[in-house]
Amino acid sequence: MNVPSGFDGKAYAGALTTAPGVYRMYDAGDGLLYVGKAGNLKKRVSSYFLRPLVPPRTATLVAQIRRMEITVTRTESEALLLEAQLIKQLKPRYNILLRDDKSYPYLYLSTQDTFPRMAFHRGTHSQQGRYFGPYPSTHAVRESLNWLQKLFKLRSCEDSVFRNRRRPCLQYQIGRCTAPCVGYIKAQDYRRDVDYVEMFLEGRSDAIVNDLGAAMEHASLHLEFESAAILRDQIQALRSLLSRNYVNGASVDMDVIAARIEGDVACVSVLFFRNGLALGSRDFFPRMGSSERVATLLSQFIAQYYSERVPPPELILNHSPDDVLILAEALSTRAPTRVELKSRVRGERSRFLELAGRNVEAALVMRLASRQTRASRFADLTRLLNMPTPPERIECFDISHTQGEATVASCVVYGKDGPETSNYRRFNIRDITPGDDYAAMEQVLRRRFRHAAEGGAWGAPDLLLIDGGRGQVARARKVLAEWGLESIPMLGVAKGPGRHSGEEQLVLDDGRQALHPGPLSPALQLIDAVRDEAHRFAIGGHRRKRQSARNKSPLEAIPGIGPKRRRQLLRAFGGMVGLEAAGVEEIARVRGIQLELAKRIYATLHG
Repeated sequence: MNVPSGFDGKAYAGALTTAPGVYRMYDAGDGLLYVGKAGNLKKRVSSYFLRPLVPPRTATLVAQIRRMEITVTRTESEALLLEAQLIKQLKPRYNILLRDDKSYPYLYLSTQDTFPRMAFHRGTHSQQGRYFGPYPSTHAVRESLNWLQKLFKLRSCEDSVFRNRRRPCLQYQIGRCTAPCVGYIKAQDYRRDVDYVEMFLEGRSDAIVNDLGAAMEHASLHLEFESAAILRDQIQALRSLLSRNYVNGASVDMDVIAARIEGDVACVSVLFFRNGLALGSRDFFPRMGSSERVATLLSQFIAQYYSERVPPPELILNHSPDDVLILAEALSTRAPTRVELKSRVRGERSRFLELAGRNVEAALVMRLASRQTRASRFADLTRLLNMPTPPERIECFDISHTQGEATVASCVVYGKDGPETSNYRRFNIRDITPGDDYAAMEQVLRRRFRHAAEGGAWGAPDLLLIDGGRGQVARARKVLAEWGLESIPMLGVAKGPGRHSGEEQLVLDDGRQALHPGPLSPALQLIDAVRDEAHRFAIGGHRRKRQSARNKSPLEAIPGIGPKRRRQLLRAFGGMVGLEAAGVEEIARVRGIQLELAKRIYATLHG
């Protein structure tokens, strides 16, 4: 249902249905302003235009509305889920937006294998096996993996490596694996260790301690003192781990969530508890919308956050969110059991909530302090470059390669709130002389600013930083002139004589003048932070590209060798080492490999 511009909100609301649904508000340029949900569309939309007094942010929103659209749903909980989905997808200007585009990491156990693998996992759960989590961060998963490998020594290697080992790897040498790849442990003993890992991750640690204690006593009675000592050390290590992570009163899976708003900055802190273990915490800083109420912040955060995650049975909250019953009903449709939202709790849960409250307060204080420091740096940069207003978007470009190999360019974006990682980009540089940094910089800038000249979504930055000196600046100026973008301010960031941070010279647009602000300059500190981030991002992309090229099998370049024949060859000879040692006749004995193809394989592997 659409309406033309020259919007009469009262008339529009009067014609609406009383059914539940989602409404969308648009401005004169057809930009999406706000997405909302309602149990009664007519009543909710009318409230924007019939109230004599509305909050300032809401008044600013209403003044910009030129048209609206609605989508009718069957229930209010269905409207809530649709609202969360549209907010994440369309990112309206006045909505509270959770800027969290990463999937959460899990600990993966390939229980379908004879010798299961234990590993870090992020992404879809398409593989067979068990997934434990989610964990709040990569660090939390890797720390758990580290302890579990020390305790139970399960393998972590890829299946392709496991199948082709002929001798134990370093993990066995340092006591973190029992080397099932070469038969150093029996399948039933390895399965016992797998069972212990599952029991631990399910919160049944006491049963493990009892089993290990019984095994230690049995070993002692049979005078197997060395085995008994190993079991004793394992019990002590397990108890040490439990004392660090076990939380009394957290036997139910739950997330404890505290939210707070200070000015125009919102913070939400989440503590994760699974199977009696504290998995850590994570802080979020959603973009504020048209509301300044913590209840609304919590409601929209929870709806968006759990739109792609399975919620635990309990959410413990420091405030009761808007529409708490509808929110619980909507979340329960995504969970195996009913989800309860509790804001009035006692005992241990109140202690956890107090801890989440301290976390959110500390995170907010640090955010505001960081923001104040960043604002002073932006102000100093504005003065240094004599700009009329502080730049709202800074882009920095850097080039990374190893002697011309696997050249990658990076573009990072900084705004008033710091790095805008969703706008980061990497560019694979092609068709240049290896090691020609000038040509690489020219290519990446031409590809980037073609979109700006053609009116692309990115637009143009307020300040362009180039990692390099006069040569790179000259190439950049040439590219901007080609696209008619000479008005974009630009700086080259050249290393000083000692190549130390704080000694950089800033090459201006004309390529002749240079500034030397010094290490105490807030402006240079900001520029160095942006440049270092571009450097880090470029190196990461380059290393991955280089490693991918080096890991490429020489068999892939041989005509007639597809994935199936490649697997047959590697399986027949136990890997590339065995294949390289084989003669033409031996290769030809592999099923599906004829003599001519065997000759090509041999010739490729032996130059």
